[in-house]
Parts: sequence; structure tokens; C-alpha cells
Amino acid sequence: MTASQFVKALEDEGVDVKEYRSWRTHNRNHKGAWGNVNGVVIHHTAGVNSLALCYDGMAGLPGPLCHTHLAKSGLATMVGHGRANHAGTFPANAFNAMLNESSTHPRPSGAETVDANARTYGIEIENLGNGRDFYPQKQYDAAVRWAAAICRFHGWTEHSVIGHKEGTTRKIDPKGPIGNAGGPQFDMNQFRKDVAARLKKDEAPSKPTPAPKPKPKPAAPAKPTVDLSNLIAAARRDPGLKQGGTTHPADVKLVEAALQKEGLLSAAYAKDGSFGTLTRTAYAAWQRRCGYTGSAADGIPGKASLEKLGTKRGFKVKA
Repeated sequence: MTASQFVKALEDEGVDVKEYRSWRTHNRNHKGAWGNVNGVVIHHTAGVNSLALCYDGMAGLPGPLCHTHLAKSGLATMVGHGRANHAGTFPANAFNAMLNESSTHPRPSGAETVDANARTYGIEIENLGNGRDFYPQKQYDAAVRWAAAICRFHGWTEHSVIGHKEGTTRKIDPKGPIGNAGGPQFDMNQFRKDVAARLKKDEAPSKPTPAPKPKPKPAAPAKPTVDLSNLIAAARRDPGLKQGGTTHPADVKLVEAALQKEGLLSAAYAKDGSFGTLTRTAYAAWQRRCGYTGSAADGIPGKASLEKLGTKRGFKVKA
């Protein structure tokens, strides 16, 4: 999402947001692209008065060190947009659990081959991380809302959220009691439950005012239909055509638009109607998000994955 979309998503979720210096263009993108993003990583700062540090970084680790710094007061200050030095590398088992939104998050193990800085959002929550310094309830609630805002924007579940300690054995964060010095320890399973509850919340005005009798709503427009057989033919034929060649552009454009909304396909290629290499790669990423692997995630649409995309993004499937 864009920097403006990021701020709006947080404010819509009830987060108190402040913008810091040139955060909108402050990133490490020159070290590698940021995206496709697949999840959210929760950190603690292991220090106090860490806002400037999160923006500037330190010797050997340039900033930004996250996307958002969260103060004890619950104020969320934006310090970066794009690639940030917050997560480092993850082993595949930890990253794939987040990517596939697994209901269980295994202890990270194996070689750390995934560049998590390029694939995740990160928040640094101000806390000493010594197991005694506590997270005020207002700060904890703001962290939940921050994570929920990102998940809501991307259409992710709470299982796209992990603690840094769940992504690598090199880290222990987040750590510390919630609410007060004797409160329960920061537990990522409980944090995800709180994010899930937040995602389900449909807040109503505290004092609703009587409304006039509504006029009948016009019938909703019919959903567009995508022909599965056309898509399969396009996915097999279009990658081999000359630039701009298409097979079934009307069907393909609907799917490209849906993949763009999922954050899997660049806007520059989301309207050409060609199921070329980039679109096929994006659809393969969608299949993996649906839980498919191997030849079942080859980028050629199947009925189940296409129907799931259509249900989420507003089209019907003709099989």
C-alpha cells in the first residue's frame, strides 16, 4: 500500500498516527525491492527514547529499522515506507507458516534463506525487553490495531502476524508483561487472537440517531463472470506470444485486477489483458496463499483457487 493508504488504514482502525521527517520516502529500496509483502512482524525496541534510532539506524545497520515506532503512550510514529532493516532473514518454515496463514507457527529452524526485510511490515514497540518493563494497555491495544489495519487492507487473517522471535532464533522479541509489572507476558498466540477479534469488530456509533425510513435500494449490479477454460487457455498460450499478445483479454483483465488488489501484481501489468509470465507468476503466488504447492501452484488457474479469488474480489466463475 502507498504511504497515504498506510496512514489512512491506521487512522481508520483508531490508531493515533504521527508522521516523522521524510518517512514517506525513507527506505532501503536501493538494496532490493520491497514486496510482494506477505506479513507483519512485531518487535520491541530493547531501549527507551528510540524514535530517532528507529529512523536513523546505527553503525552497521542504517535506518529505517521499522515502519512504525509505537511509544508507551500509544502514539504510532511513521518512520519508513518501503524496505526497512527490521527483520533480517527467516528460515523457510517460519516464513511459509506466515505466508500460508497457518494456524500454527513452528519454532524457526534451518538455514535462514528468506529476506524478510523485503517481504514484511515491521513495528518497534518501545519496551526494554528485559521481561519486567511492561506494555501499558493503551500501547498494547494500539499495537493490535496497527497489525489489524494492515491485515484488513490486504485481506489477511491474524496468522499473517508473527513475533520476531517466531521468525528467527536470533531474537526474543516481543517480551514483557502486559498492562502492569505483574501482568501476563506478551504472548503472540493471544496477540493474534486479539487481532482476529479486532478484524471481526463492526463498531457502531455510541449514540445512534433515528434515521428516516430508507428508500428501497436499487438492485446490485450483476457480478462479472470469468470463464475458467478461457483463463487456462490464456495462461498456457500468452507467455509465448509477442509483447502485447492476448488470448482472452476480457477474462484475464478481471483476474489481473483481483491479483493487483491482493498485492501480487504491479499496476503496470494489471490492465493489459495478457496472461503472460508476470501474471502467471502472480497467480502462482495466489495459489500458494491458498495452500497449494508444487504443480498445483504452477500459475495455471484451477476452479477452487479461482472461485476463492472471485468470492473475495467480486466475480463469478464459469467452469
